[in-house]
Amino acid sequence: MPHYDVIVAGGSVSGLLAAREAAAAGLSVAVLEEDSEIGTPVHCGGLVSIAGIRNMGLVPDASAVENTKIARAKILSPSNGFEISAENQKVMVLDRRAFDKQIAFQAQKLGTEIKVKFAMRSFSKDGSGYSVKTSEGDLVCDYFVDARGVASIIARNREGVLQSAQYEVYAPWIERDTIEVAFDSQRYPGFFAWIIPTAQGSGKVGVAGRGINAASALQSYIDGKGKHSVVRKVYAPIWVNGPTENFVSDKTIIVGDAAGQSKPTTAGGIYTCGMGGVLAGRAVAEAAMTNDDSLLTGYEKNWRSMFGAEFEKMLLARKLLERLDNKAIDELFSALSPEKLEEASTSGDFDFHSAALAKILGAKSAARMAKALLGNEIRRLIDSS
Repeated sequence: MPHYDVIVAGGSVSGLLAAREAAAAGLSVAVLEEDSEIGTPVHCGGLVSIAGIRNMGLVPDASAVENTKIARAKILSPSNGFEISAENQKVMVLDRRAFDKQIAFQAQKLGTEIKVKFAMRSFSKDGSGYSVKTSEGDLVCDYFVDARGVASIIARNREGVLQSAQYEVYAPWIERDTIEVAFDSQRYPGFFAWIIPTAQGSGKVGVAGRGINAASALQSYIDGKGKHSVVRKVYAPIWVNGPTENFVSDKTIIVGDAAGQSKPTTAGGIYTCGMGGVLAGRAVAEAAMTNDDSLLTGYEKNWRSMFGAEFEKMLLARKLLERLDNKAIDELFSALSPEKLEEASTSGDFDFHSAALAKILGAKSAARMAKALLGNEIRRLIDSS
């Protein structure tokens, strides 16, 4: 049976970056991707900060960049809304199909073997390593990296899963420089609808929510916007419950969505999941080169050092969102002052947005929020009686 130092199951950003880092240290690495092409199907909106991309050691090819002109974000409630500047956030929209292939090319040049249409069936302990059964035969490895995405975490826990739908849409109401986020606790409970523009008149439009028919909810949202053409449809579960308890078990390392490394507030994860891959790959390389597997735990320690506090704050924000009905959301939005919105616009960080939320929700807003929540709880009590 073919033997590798490292086998990575899953060919998305986190898995490919883990493979790149391990291969850079001279380890033999194979990436197993069950789909027929790296970069598909595209579940992600592709929104990421330029700083985050650089931290992962990447400069996207021109073919992988769809939009760099994002200037503002419209945040809407059922009867209210506000706008914040996004120019200081310096974000871009990526074509994930091309971007993932770019990372795969980096990994391959360093020695990684990329195998598509190569589904992993199971893996089990085999001496000091693992026996990996696949659709194309059995393989053996010393270290196994699980980068299979939400599908892997769902097998262990479905509680943090929301259903989502995202369509590629051509429509005159999509503005190239404007992201739109719409909250509605009845239509998208626990989440929102979104528009991520890729060009003037085209973009990725989606919805997610707890217990909804995502396809019907999205079609209703798009129909309410006006004339349009849908040229691509994608349906996928998303994970919003934050990181799993352990990233490392023996010589098995979990990265990306499989480890719950996507943001609890937006389910975005190019940077947070990507850095999971980078840190995991480096830890595997260090452990293998020194024959000291205790070094694997450095991966989890480093990731939580970077993102743990931010994720805790985002999980608190998520709990708040899931308790608000539409009246409470409207009241909260009406409490936001122009000064706080301006402050958040100028000093916010796309990758660590809890600080911007804290600025927006100042003392006066917090008092209004408490009132809104109280009214929300009273309405819940009345409705349930």
